[in-house]
Amino acid sequence: MKARILSTLLSSTFLFAVSGASVAMAQAVKIDSDDIGGVVTGDKGPEAGVWVIAETYDLPTRHIKIVVTDDKGRYVIPDMQEANYQVWVRGYGLVDSDPVESSPGNIINLTAKTAPTPQAAAEYYPANHWFSLIKTPDKSEFPGTGPDGNGISPAFVTQQDWLGHVKEQCHFCHQMGTKITRTAPDAGSTIEVWDQRVRKGRSPDDIFHEGNAQYAMRGPGLGSVMNNNMTRFGRARGLGMFADWTDRIAAGEVPEAPPRPTGIERNLVLSIWDWGGGRFIHDASTTDKRNPTVHAGGEVYGVQQLSGMVATLNPNTSEIDEFQLDGLAGDYNPNANDHTSTIDEKGRYWMSNTGAIEGKNHDYCTNGSLSPWAALWPKNARGGQLIQVFDPETNTNEAIPVCFGTHHLNFSWKGSRLYYSGDTEVVGWIDVDVWDETHDPTKAVGWCPLVLDTNGDGKITPDRTKWNLLQEGGSQSAEGVQSEEGDTARRDNRDSFDPTQDTRVVGFNYANGVSPVDDSYWVAKYTPAVPSGILRLAPDPQKPEDCLTEYYEAPLVDGEYLAYNARGVDVDSDNIVWVGYGTGKIGRFDRAQCKTVNGPTAHGQQCPEGWTIYDTPGPYMAGTNIGSDYFYQTFVDHFNTSGLGAGTPVFPNSESDELLAFDKETEEFIHLRIPYPMGFYPRGLDGRIDNPKTGWKGRGLWSTNAILTTWHQEGGEGSTEIMTHFQVRPDPLAH
Repeated sequence: MKARILSTLLSSTFLFAVSGASVAMAQAVKIDSDDIGGVVTGDKGPEAGVWVIAETYDLPTRHIKIVVTDDKGRYVIPDMQEANYQVWVRGYGLVDSDPVESSPGNIINLTAKTAPTPQAAAEYYPANHWFSLIKTPDKSEFPGTGPDGNGISPAFVTQQDWLGHVKEQCHFCHQMGTKITRTAPDAGSTIEVWDQRVRKGRSPDDIFHEGNAQYAMRGPGLGSVMNNNMTRFGRARGLGMFADWTDRIAAGEVPEAPPRPTGIERNLVLSIWDWGGGRFIHDASTTDKRNPTVHAGGEVYGVQQLSGMVATLNPNTSEIDEFQLDGLAGDYNPNANDHTSTIDEKGRYWMSNTGAIEGKNHDYCTNGSLSPWAALWPKNARGGQLIQVFDPETNTNEAIPVCFGTHHLNFSWKGSRLYYSGDTEVVGWIDVDVWDETHDPTKAVGWCPLVLDTNGDGKITPDRTKWNLLQEGGSQSAEGVQSEEGDTARRDNRDSFDPTQDTRVVGFNYANGVSPVDDSYWVAKYTPAVPSGILRLAPDPQKPEDCLTEYYEAPLVDGEYLAYNARGVDVDSDNIVWVGYGTGKIGRFDRAQCKTVNGPTAHGQQCPEGWTIYDTPGPYMAGTNIGSDYFYQTFVDHFNTSGLGAGTPVFPNSESDELLAFDKETEEFIHLRIPYPMGFYPRGLDGRIDNPKTGWKGRGLWSTNAILTTWHQEGGEGSTEIMTHFQVRPDPLAH
């Protein structure tokens, strides 16, 4: 028996001596010729809930496969492309094991390494755990009293104002808590280091990717933004907060340990590719959200913001490429600011563009005789706004003139409208069928101003000069550079509305979703960050007076909002709106529960009964009830592309290397975490079914790392964006 076991070990390429129990478990691990499997053991026996990572550079681009061990320490990495891989173990409470070289078709037992100190263990914790250590000024210090008082800008009236600024302005571009952000070089005081850190972007000499001018050209502007945002805190107090955080970490302070994957989290299979050649990829698309079998098995497209380029990945061969969009040439082209994307039922790739292309505003945007929408609300855009669509069948790109800012986009479920967020005044759209038929923007393009039915007559008052204007939030949300002296005035005028007139709402429209039930359009109004809220546009407006808007904020209780900094929005098949907040909360909003949706009191706080607010699993920021998680967008998985169930809401957690799913039945969260490389910053995601007949193997979620500062990832200089395929199998050993 022993001889037969030894022969099996040698022929199966076991590379470590293992106990009899481990051998028995390894023999129980069944693999195919394209799998690697085995058992992970540590000082105390099998290691459950740790990651096994296989990485190769033999393919056209770096490729990584990651799985999680089961409760007996067993693992199977399935469906691997033929290559030589370095295989190792990573897990909480451990340091990385020594890598072992192997290839598909082999059984490998791995030995985990226990972390020698809490500090060594914490090196592998997600950024949100590290950022939770930052100490925010106490509630008693607000409102701020300025540079001659407590150093906090009077613009921050409450602690929520301060936290909203931290969350939105610091996490918007960075994953705060990565190694590079939580540490400081030994050069002067930590305050001086932070003072210099926020003053500058990267220079051309720092760029690792030859010929890529994105960072060089945009760096100075980003440096100015960071510098101004630090000043808005009250510079000394802001710098002091970050310096104190860094100093305590340098002295050995560590955050609480995250839990290892459990339950269904151990069924996760991650397939990862480098892509984009060092360019910043803001978002990616794989299919039509309304029918996720569209473009099945096809290339993944990624919007390379600021370059007019589109990145591509063939996941079947690990080949990557990129192509230039017609008319948007230039490695750094501020007018080629393609932002997010989607795919239609014909497989065409639609993109928003946040830049203003050269040229004057289009005539139909302000001429009511050319467009009825301009008659109600003329759009004086800052230039000739465009959206783009790429047709892979003809290999052509088309630029379409529109009248509004564009940012995120979603198709209607019952028609052919493609809605765009990204404007502070209106919701805009293009009717794709009308455009295909006429190629006339005056017929295909429309927009609605955001107007509440304050007088309750069921239509929009046509005389826009009589509308009330909703103003809300503290002065920290004012445009332009904010001085530290600030202003304690609140711009909230809800009590002074004329109840006989309708009310216009202003604020930047961010992530959006369309209801599959009634085709109503929902979008996050995310400025000001406190309170922020969600807007609903009545389904399919056909004429300007149909532009009925509703506005809902999370409940205000004892002077504090239960959630704020709304960012991601999507709607499920029960007409429930799911909201991801930058302040580490998830909102569930059921409009059917509302007693009031319009009228003179319907300006944000009219429906507390419709809200349920959930705390997410990330640790609270020190001394607050605000989570360290940061949710960029929201995705409702209508067709079970994830394997977690149809209708599951999924939230890209930009601070925690993960997609965070929510089980609506158990009200529990499921971590879909990428442990390597650390620094994964997802903004959006997609779900595609490549083959409905092959179960979990034929479906999955897709999300790209989407961080401008790619060198902040594990690996540092030379790192690129990564595209990840998330699949959930029936059990940790399925293959």
